[in-house]
Amino acid sequence: MSVEPGWYVDPAEPETRRWWDGEGWIGAPIPVDVTPPDGPPPAEPEPTAPTPTSGATPHTGAADSPGHAPTSGAPGQPGHGPGQPGRPGQPHQPGQWPGQPHQPEQWSGPPGPGAAWPGQPGQAGQPGQQGPPPGWPYPQWPGRPPVPRPHGLPLASYGARLVARLIDFGVVFLLNVLVNGWFVWRYFEAIEPYLRETMRRALNGDTSTEGLPQIDDQAGGLQVVILLIATALWFAYEVPSMAARGQTFGKRLARVRALPVETDQPLGFGRAFRRWSTLGLPTLLWYCCGLGLLFQFVDAVSPLFDQPLRQALHDKRAQTVVVQLPRARPDAPTTPRDRADPPGESP
Repeated sequence: MSVEPGWYVDPAEPETRRWWDGEGWIGAPIPVDVTPPDGPPPAEPEPTAPTPTSGATPHTGAADSPGHAPTSGAPGQPGHGPGQPGRPGQPHQPGQWPGQPHQPEQWSGPPGPGAAWPGQPGQAGQPGQQGPPPGWPYPQWPGRPPVPRPHGLPLASYGARLVARLIDFGVVFLLNVLVNGWFVWRYFEAIEPYLRETMRRALNGDTSTEGLPQIDDQAGGLQVVILLIATALWFAYEVPSMAARGQTFGKRLARVRALPVETDQPLGFGRAFRRWSTLGLPTLLWYCCGLGLLFQFVDAVSPLFDQPLRQALHDKRAQTVVVQLPRARPDAPTTPRDRADPPGESP
């Protein structure tokens, strides 16, 4: 999944942020606790040639004597001195003084394990190609890659998310008892004679199906009404609260919150609906031999197998991530989150 351009925490230097242009890091890093500017960093100005001081002979770029190399890195002449046009901001190589004639770079082979090619994301201030030359394998993180911290917050554990979801299911179940209870009672009245006779024959070892009571014709319609009401109650409970705060009642108790991947902002109605519909709409398919329940189970366990952001299928559709909120300190005043603070997730 490509990451949109923006200011992100540099995985190589977690204390700094840098601008990610969609393919690599550009610009100079800034401290992570400083609010970045809007948009990409300004282009670095090309350094100008040093101005001669009074009483000094200005350098003309020509050699003072035959065989004497220029020392100021004039345009079109070799040299690695600071401020040489055409090589903005590049420091001279170790063991090479400013003004020393340029020595052709020697190919020393591919970088070793854990090293990165020039221009690879995470290498500050190194222009070049994005990735290794053709034919070379792309280098990987040395050892285990760092755990992402979207917007500076740790990812919520699966246990915390499961507890929050079970609490929400309990609330939705109570709402169904109050609103949907009469329809459920009528449905069981319609199928009760059939169930009772089936259970009696099963206990007596009778496997015949002849003479079984017919199920009331209203049972099918009642089942559809029950599922529609249950889905509507779930929608009314979850979507508005997730759109406004990224939290339901269960998530507040578990101290977890859903945030957009790219910014620390409320989800909004559209994103909250897309997130809920992936998990909630399959409720309407429960009457199809439990097919909807199977879809919901796969969605519920999907964070266990997703790396690195532990996103469920409904998170991937809405491009959200669930984070763990810190415990509020009673002795420290709480401050609202800076809504203008750009994302802090490492791509």
